[in-house]
Amino acid sequence: MARTTAFMTIPRKDPVKRRVAERITDFKEFETPLPPGALADQAARCMDCGIPHCHSYGCPLNNRIPDWNEMVHTHHWKQALELLHSTNNFPELTGRICPAPCETACTLAINQSPVCIRQIECAIVERGWQEGWIKPQPAARKSGKRVAIIGSGPAGLAAAQQLARYGHQVIVFERNDRIGGLLRYGIPDFKLEKWILDRRLEQLRAEGVIFETAVEAGTDLSLHYMQRSFDAIILAIGASVPRDLTVPGRELEGIHFAMDFLCAQNHRSAGRAGRKKEALTAYGKQVVIIGGGDTGSDCAGTCIRQGAARVTQIELLPKPPKQRTPDNPWPVWPSVLRTTSSHEEGCERLWSLAAKEFIGTAGHVQQIRLNALKWRGTSSVESDKPSLLIDAALVLLAMGFLHAERTNLMSETGLKTSERGNILADQQQMSSVKGLFAAGDAVLGASLVVRAIAQGCQAAAGVQNYLNV
Repeated sequence: MARTTAFMTIPRKDPVKRRVAERITDFKEFETPLPPGALADQAARCMDCGIPHCHSYGCPLNNRIPDWNEMVHTHHWKQALELLHSTNNFPELTGRICPAPCETACTLAINQSPVCIRQIECAIVERGWQEGWIKPQPAARKSGKRVAIIGSGPAGLAAAQQLARYGHQVIVFERNDRIGGLLRYGIPDFKLEKWILDRRLEQLRAEGVIFETAVEAGTDLSLHYMQRSFDAIILAIGASVPRDLTVPGRELEGIHFAMDFLCAQNHRSAGRAGRKKEALTAYGKQVVIIGGGDTGSDCAGTCIRQGAARVTQIELLPKPPKQRTPDNPWPVWPSVLRTTSSHEEGCERLWSLAAKEFIGTAGHVQQIRLNALKWRGTSSVESDKPSLLIDAALVLLAMGFLHAERTNLMSETGLKTSERGNILADQQQMSSVKGLFAAGDAVLGASLVVRAIAQGCQAAAGVQNYLNV
């Protein structure tokens, strides 16, 4: 690095956020990136640490973070973009919605604020789009091979782009009405406006990827037909089965899975509302979100923008500490308290509570009974404190996801799965059925977008080796 001591003199600077009172009135992005000069200074904080855990331990894609930090610091933005794209197909996605495990693994994070890697990554790719440097890269020759990809989330799209550039004919089948999977319908627009996704999809189309929507593989297309018609198949169907809460009163109206709620708003934001689920809204209601993770946070921000009367997020686990504890050392992911932009907007959070009963009137939920928990290490017991009753006209279950949905396609194949219900795949991402590959959350279980992209690229490489072209 040209300024090896800059980390001692330049403090970390995060992007400016729009005021809460302003941003909760719409679903637009709310962060304003730093100007190029300020970003160059932030990149200079990369300290030439010798062993860059950010890229080796913290990033599933092994992004060449110190290299493109150096290019940004020296104002070689095009070279920075080339380095970024050499490992990451969609940095405009990870630069917005990734929780940045690279930053928590940054050497500076031992005792200082880490380099703002995610912000720099997003700035590089946006500069590339602005300058016209990002263009389609169609294959120079065609292989004559055909590959089907089932699912158009980050894993499916990454695999599609890689295989199209190898020269194969790639067809992506999506059961929803538009391409993108949970990128399209599961992530609120205030975190990812959908024109950003559409912009990249146009590049994939120009590279030869064919998208087929409203197609249910295994129902509309049988496995036998697909095996006859394609040289390889990749299952990138995600882990969409939500964890449920089986307590008395679960059958009451007004209790919904988080993803149904988020999908409804994304349909509405796209001007495609009309079905029953799209009518689901938090307007004027007291909302309780059960689950303290990112999905619950996304629900909170969405409820606030819809005009909820009150939003409360319930977490089973105890409140995390503000800083790492001795048993949670760097560079392991820190189990610390995180306050998201949605929490800043007016969401109350309660900890160490277990939902025991939903109470309703005329078939609709009105209250939740919660019992306090006492934690000893990783185990808990119910406290002897009196139960807590919270009013709730809308309850959103955001307790994570279990495994891939058991589709007709999976039944036909006899795919082997793990005890958790995830598809088993080898190092080439091939499943127990020859020629049938799997990638993303269908293999990993619910995970990060950056891991799904990495798995999609790995599956594409496995298909390439399998086809032996």
